[in-house]
Amino acid sequence: MSANREYKSTFFSVLLSEPERLREVYNAIANTNYGEDVPIEINTLKDVFYKGLENDISFTIGGKFVVLIEHQSTVNKNMPLRCLMYIADVYKKIVDMKAIFRVNQIQIPAPEFIVLYNGKEPFPEDETLRLSDAYMAEDESMKMFGNLDLTVRVLNINLQYNTELLHKSETLKGYSTIVDRVRQNQLIGVTEKESIDEAIKWGIENGILTEFLREHRLEIESMLYTEFNLDTALEVRAEEVREETDAKWQTVVADKDAKLADKDAELADKDAELADKDAELSQLRAQLEALQSG
Repeated sequence: MSANREYKSTFFSVLLSEPERLREVYNAIANTNYGEDVPIEINTLKDVFYKGLENDISFTIGGKFVVLIEHQSTVNKNMPLRCLMYIADVYKKIVDMKAIFRVNQIQIPAPEFIVLYNGKEPFPEDETLRLSDAYMAEDESMKMFGNLDLTVRVLNINLQYNTELLHKSETLKGYSTIVDRVRQNQLIGVTEKESIDEAIKWGIENGILTEFLREHRLEIESMLYTEFNLDTALEVRAEEVREETDAKWQTVVADKDAKLADKDAELADKDAELADKDAELSQLRAQLEALQSG
């Protein structure tokens, strides 16, 4: 397994690249009990949800096509639309396109979309995003005719949330615990690299994903460093964008103020000209009245 790929793997994607772990996680999330006799096939499409990073994994199990996405930043409300595009590409790959013109109905795996959120921003324990919430039309006719909808279930897997779920899945709990340990180290001023090194060592010593971390230690250290640096970079860039936007608007406002000031000056000049004209007219009227009275 190499870390130098066109698409960089993440701690999440490598951890769940083992079918046994993936089955355990899905059973805990979906409250199912699929055993080893039910095959699981991983077939993730590249570069769909996160450009250059594999933060998602898709697989088939029990007649279902499941898309599992890890989310560390703010949850994107357009995720249902993105999932719609994703599943359309999947069906194009797995369905015989000639078969769709046959009279008999063809069978396709039922899609399921799950986001596992472990970001730092507050988020509900369990929330469902719906494609239909994005529709511009909202009237009774939409209920009369079969319209398309797609739901994405978002589960908060930070340690203080969904404790029952984390209790059922040693893999998810271990993953969330290591990520939380890194963040706690950072909060007390430890550098990112030292935070990650300590969290992995602590996990191995305390029986948290011990075998996995021991086997992939150097790779996971590199992946976590990349991920946490990316989070920091995104936060810095967001701040830069805010500053650039503020500066741009300040420039726009200053330009508008300058133009208004020029207009005010022009109006003042016009007022002065009118006042001069009024004075001239008054003087002419006075001269005319003097002539008429003489």
